[in-house]
Amino acid sequence: MLKLHGFSVSNYYNMVKLALLEKEIPFEEVPFFGGQLPNALAISPRGKVPVLETEHGFLSETSVILDYIEQTQGGKPLLPADAFAQAKVRELLKEIELYIELPARTCYAESFFGMAVEPLIKERARADLLAGFATLKRNGRFAPYVAGEQMTIADLMFCFSVDLACAVGKKVLGIDFLADFPQAKALLGQMNENPHMARIVADKEAAMPAFREMVRSGKR
Repeated sequence: MLKLHGFSVSNYYNMVKLALLEKEIPFEEVPFFGGQLPNALAISPRGKVPVLETEHGFLSETSVILDYIEQTQGGKPLLPADAFAQAKVRELLKEIELYIELPARTCYAESFFGMAVEPLIKERARADLLAGFATLKRNGRFAPYVAGEQMTIADLMFCFSVDLACAVGKKVLGIDFLADFPQAKALLGQMNENPHMARIVADKEAAMPAFREMVRSGKR
């Protein structure tokens, strides 16, 4: 059985978790917070979350894990059959990660944990996020999913990145990134109604108080 190492507050962990749930693949969840200690680096070379434990060994990096699951497991396909269409899905996933998730992450400390972020960092995040959402408007299809009619791995990156970026926008930057992006707003609502999301959200909410305390205390 596959084992998913990580923690329920991590959006990247939840991307993989939703993929496994969507494909109805049995898996075990193993608490793991990453870090730079030898035991963490033994399974995750950069000390990052999530990690997928397979019969052959450990895999890290979310996009790699999602591709591995798609190539080796059955269940609902989360990539189209056509090679070019697959490449477009991966392109969208990477654009959302690079230009929305990562810029928003620089302001997570202030948005979610009450820690001040330097004004210059916030200004850079504002500019990068505006450009990132503009990129998504140009390249996303939203018919109704990011890449078209089929739910794909790009939607996993979308739903667990855009929601956090929107929270950063409202709480820290004073911007509603979806105010003039109704297609993305509709898809975010649709993804949040996915029946598997109830389990993911409940697990996240249950784990959040302890995680916040761990972040504040600097133990992570």
